[in-house]
Amino acid sequence: MMGNPTGRIGPPENAAGGDKDPTSRTQAERSAYGPHHDQPDAVLPLERRAYATPYESLTFTMVTRARRELTVTLAAQPVFDLARSTPVSRRIRRTIRHRGGERALTGVGRRTLEPIDLQRIDLQTLHQGLDMLKLGENESGVLPAFWRTLATNRGRFSLLCSEMQHDRPGALLVEVMGGLEQASPETVQAAIGHFETARHAAILHVSPDAGAVRRLAGLSARCLSIDFAGVHHETARDWAQAAALIGVCRQACGQVMLLNLRPERGLAAHQAGATHAVFAGLDAITV
Repeated sequence: MMGNPTGRIGPPENAAGGDKDPTSRTQAERSAYGPHHDQPDAVLPLERRAYATPYESLTFTMVTRARRELTVTLAAQPVFDLARSTPVSRRIRRTIRHRGGERALTGVGRRTLEPIDLQRIDLQTLHQGLDMLKLGENESGVLPAFWRTLATNRGRFSLLCSEMQHDRPGALLVEVMGGLEQASPETVQAAIGHFETARHAAILHVSPDAGAVRRLAGLSARCLSIDFAGVHHETARDWAQAAALIGVCRQACGQVMLLNLRPERGLAAHQAGATHAVFAGLDAITV
């Protein structure tokens, strides 16, 4: 199981430790990794901005094999433990855009990135993202990686070797994104098995489809993540279907993280089976 007594996302650890950079977090978040000594079950007050506002972000550019220029933006966001309503981890959100928009792709003939492009993006994300996570000894962080990178021996080896070059504490969870629906469960298991260590684990980013989720049941992933930006969950009728989807996810995996969840649905999401969330803002979500 991915959880531990502090409720954070990540493998359990043998020794507790403090954040080496206490000024980088709010007091509420620093304390979320362990209860008050005199109030073991205390729930701390949270800053309102912590629901959706990224702690920090950065943008870098890359040139693809087809000589197209990309801009990649990384933003560190708080991950909330829904049982305690406290931030317990950080997740790096990644946005990739072609420089110049769709018009820049006109006549190119290639609208998808090649595996070597995806691998380069993942390696740069790893390099920049680890610095943004600012992991302490007893903490965990989530970084995205493309399935097409992890699906190859070369891609997995590159990620693991690059990560080992960073002298960092804490646990790293790799959120595997894109293409899982086309891969067999056996292939997925073989790939994520390389990230099952005391300092690593895998999160599977699944599409909001119950059938796709059930295919992945029984795998050793520590968590399933699902983007609720594409799931209607505003009205009571919408929420009934969303809650059923959460239930399917929880049956498939012991922990479920919802992305872009509306803050007012946090309690209901927890009751439906979700364990963690990255909250959206209260503005309308555009997919």
